[in-house]
Amino acid sequence: MSTFTKQYEEIKHIANRIFDNPELGYKEHKTHQTVLDFLLEVNPELTYEVFCGTGIKTTLGAGKSLNLGFIAELDAVYAPSHFHADQETGAAHNCGHYTQVAIALALYKHYFTTKAYESLDFALTFIFVPAEEYLDLPYRDGLKAKGEITYYGGKPEAMKRGIFDDIDLGVCVHAMGGEYPKRTIEINCDLAGFLYKKYTFKGRASHAGFDPSSGTNAYSMSTLFNVALGMQRQHFKDAEKVRMNPIVMQSDMSTNVIPNQITVGTDLRTQSVEYMKEVAKQMDQAAKGSAIAMGGEVEASTQMGYLPFVQDRYLSEFALAAYKENEAIEDILENNAISAAGDIGDLSFMMPCIQIGYSGFTGTIHGDDFKDIDPEFIYEIFPRYLTEVFNKMNGQLDKSRIYRRTFAEYEALLTSITE
Repeated sequence: MSTFTKQYEEIKHIANRIFDNPELGYKEHKTHQTVLDFLLEVNPELTYEVFCGTGIKTTLGAGKSLNLGFIAELDAVYAPSHFHADQETGAAHNCGHYTQVAIALALYKHYFTTKAYESLDFALTFIFVPAEEYLDLPYRDGLKAKGEITYYGGKPEAMKRGIFDDIDLGVCVHAMGGEYPKRTIEINCDLAGFLYKKYTFKGRASHAGFDPSSGTNAYSMSTLFNVALGMQRQHFKDAEKVRMNPIVMQSDMSTNVIPNQITVGTDLRTQSVEYMKEVAKQMDQAAKGSAIAMGGEVEASTQMGYLPFVQDRYLSEFALAAYKENEAIEDILENNAISAAGDIGDLSFMMPCIQIGYSGFTGTIHGDDFKDIDPEFIYEIFPRYLTEVFNKMNGQLDKSRIYRRTFAEYEALLTSITE
């Protein structure tokens, strides 16, 4: 009987506990304690580092020439309509992060109790990161104002604090939404990057009935802007999977007053940084032209989200090789690109990273009905497969194909986008 079979019930129990106690980013205190209690029970002499308040980092086999970071995300999504949402906070685990954490704990217990990490030529560092979901922004604005964080995303914040300074490559896993007829994994699924744009259109107020001719309608500017974006969509490159979602965020509208100020906000998602810059410039031009056409003005601002994630094809070769020898996993998906995003994109700028998807769920990711339905696959079969991936890497990683960029280079890239 494998160690994963022996510990299956325990790991499933931990996963259910985290599922029952969802917490938003930088607030994952109960989840932090659940993870730490488990690690200390497995290894009473655990050496670990706490970062960003709730993050945890611990290493098996420290001192080896390579260090592989296995990354799990602690936070939930704000989804108050989910069937198992926290009634006070609206948090719900409908992105599957609770299973990531359980898988990481299953791996840690396996490697520690069997001492199998000793035979690997690389160290295994387990990093439990907060705040992957880009939400609850007013709270994070407050943390930023107090100097407690610089970045809204947990991985960029951890990068800034040096948590990844000794890591050479990153491996993440992620739930796959929807039901699959077979037990399935996914490799080389690239993610979009995104940023936020805000446009404040300014006009001149006047009485809408008595003296509309004296006014300059800011709402009309924003309407023209929306039309311009709609016209632009035809010309975007299909491969970039551009997504925009403009909404009115602030206004001073009244039915009897010509509105003199409207703020429109939208995200912008693309598959590459260069195209993100290009489309953002087009959006700025559309906003400026719409304001000028109606006799008004517009102010624009940009807030960076996450960088695009292009999975490292070299590292994925090991995941594919392990799949081909695994009889329990029946199907594999490869080389898709989607418009969802994650801060793994930011980490992948610094070092090679992969994110392996796994089935075993029903419902829509971030939807009201998302939950796991195949815990045996998620907590027993899939983590055992991950050890097979690591075994394929053992003694075979080509250091010349493992790149490294500095945090200064990362900051310079973000600046080049937002300015």
